[in-house]
Amino acid sequence: MNLASINGSGTNTANGISTKNEIGAQDRFLKLLVAQMQNQDPLNPLDNAQVTSQMAQIQTVTGIEKLNGSLEMMSYSFNQAQALQGAALIGRDVLVSGNHMNVVEGEGRAAFELHGDADLVNVEITDASGQVIDRLSLGAMGKGRHHFFWAPEGGTDLSQVKFKVTASSGKTEIPADTFARETVGAISTTANGLELDLFSGKTVAYNKVAAVVYH
Repeated sequence: MNLASINGSGTNTANGISTKNEIGAQDRFLKLLVAQMQNQDPLNPLDNAQVTSQMAQIQTVTGIEKLNGSLEMMSYSFNQAQALQGAALIGRDVLVSGNHMNVVEGEGRAAFELHGDADLVNVEITDASGQVIDRLSLGAMGKGRHHFFWAPEGGTDLSQVKFKVTASSGKTEIPADTFARETVGAISTTANGLELDLFSGKTVAYNKVAAVVYH
């Protein structure tokens, strides 16, 4: 898909609308001015100041319409660029805020972000009932985002697996944000903007994606 051709089409459309609106406003003004002059009181005709004032008003209206046309063009271009960026995510994994874990081909994948360096990081894996089914000790980890993987045992209910991260540095608890790793299946445009349809059946707004996974 050619972004230049899309944006070019949008520009021409927006410019065409803006030009038509501008010409229409000017035409209405001239007709009104001519009608006023034809029906003016001969003893109290329009003076130059009145005509100048009305011309200034139409210039203001025309300027506003030009601005609106420019904003429409910018909005159109932004939406098209965002749609192309969203389409590029189809088939890729993304991180979204959450603590659920998707298990794909026998492997659970998720991520978290530490707010500081930690001497010890532990992860608890829970099932649909909230029962802890596994624990991972990841040792010392630095501040920032980290990915981790989990190999479930056979017979484990994997329909609603969640995880919890606890981290500490000495006796100080280190906060951690958790992220679910999801695969994008499709994109859709709604009144609220671009949305991503995920393989897990969930839908997430494009601007809620924390990161794209490239490994």
